[in-house]
Amino acid sequence: MSRQPERVRLGLEWFLNPDHVPLLVALERDWLADVGLELELVEPQEHLDAVKEIEEGRMDVAITEPIHLVQDVADGKNVLGFARFLHTNGGVMYFRDSGITRPRDMAGKRIQYPGAPGPGGPAIVATMVEADGGKCNTSHFELVNNGFYHTNALAEGKADVATLVFYNFEIIEARARGFDAHYFALKDWGVPDFCQLILITSRSVFRKRRAALTTLLRVLRRGIDFLHEHPAVAQTIYRQHTGTDPNDEMMRRIFDATLHCFTYDFSMSGEYYAKLGAWMRARGLVSRDLDPATYWTNQLVL
Repeated sequence: MSRQPERVRLGLEWFLNPDHVPLLVALERDWLADVGLELELVEPQEHLDAVKEIEEGRMDVAITEPIHLVQDVADGKNVLGFARFLHTNGGVMYFRDSGITRPRDMAGKRIQYPGAPGPGGPAIVATMVEADGGKCNTSHFELVNNGFYHTNALAEGKADVATLVFYNFEIIEARARGFDAHYFALKDWGVPDFCQLILITSRSVFRKRRAALTTLLRVLRRGIDFLHEHPAVAQTIYRQHTGTDPNDEMMRRIFDATLHCFTYDFSMSGEYYAKLGAWMRARGLVSRDLDPATYWTNQLVL
């Protein structure tokens, strides 16, 4: 009698997009079934609390960004990060005709970001302004929430800048739509670079389902190898799975840009998280110091 595959429910951080291609390749090629796993990708219809979903057993693993992991831990949530698989460049986007040419020009501007009116957007922009020698009061910013539609917010005149954008998606999208889009990268202007995608789970799931998570990472690595070695085939798989028009030039550009963002090194350092946590506390995003060893592990990737 064949063994029943072990089901893993993985929550996506956003709608299905090229960031998830290695997993789509694995599904299409039946690699997961070959190793006894059944993977379900959960695409959020709206913002959801992935940690709560995991804690309540409706999800096993989720994709998020390092800054959200630190915030969740600071809020006392039972969460553990265990692998990074994508690292892009990104930060704050602006259009050239806005008159903005350097970070300090953003002082007092309208900031678009999905979490508005939360403190994240002003913290990022204020750090950049100050790193460029400028001064600003975060209370002087106008905070705009146009969801994840960053380009639309700028194009429709709702905001002057948009954060947090990924180069491989929003910048490519904006330029493909004919806008003279540019951005200030986090890493260049005083903000710890959290333009990365990581996998998180709860400590209890990590402990109880360690073997399944290890197998999932092995398949994820195989998917990344495949798309680097066979990019055209991987793009075809993506288009067929998502129903993307083969003649969609913008999506082709986004796919090509994303291809270079997948990492071979799934580990992250405690020093990185210590720096990110210190910046977040200095900017009022978290209220206490955190030990990275309590919320990040490289046990499955080194």
